[in-house]
Amino acid sequence: MNQLQALLNDSLIRTKHVENAAIIDIKERQVCASTFGFNVPPENALNLIYTFCKNLLQVRRGGLYFKEKYYKCVRADEHSIYLQNPDGGLIVVKTKNFILVATYGVGMYPSVCVEAVEKL
Repeated sequence: MNQLQALLNDSLIRTKHVENAAIIDIKERQVCASTFGFNVPPENALNLIYTFCKNLLQVRRGGLYFKEKYYKCVRADEHSIYLQNPDGGLIVVKTKNFILVATYGVGMYPSVCVEAVEKL
């Protein structure tokens, strides 16, 4: 396990703030770390990068498909997107070099999930 995977596990998974998480390297255009069993398909990683570069307004209006599920946008700015569907939610945060994507389930507190991911 690399340092990024350990960080995801220690800061998000073990604290039960999110169900799954992954870090996408923007320059390399690929997932560089993820929690156990959380596979982010390459097309989803590229879509998230594109979303922050050119498509944020469209995501605000029309939501986003991630891993074949539709998520409605609840909040979006140039550094973060918070989306929901009936099964849970998706949080996406962009830094200079990385995009962190995390999922949470029904019954989890969305505000706690968003805050934990943004702090990380």
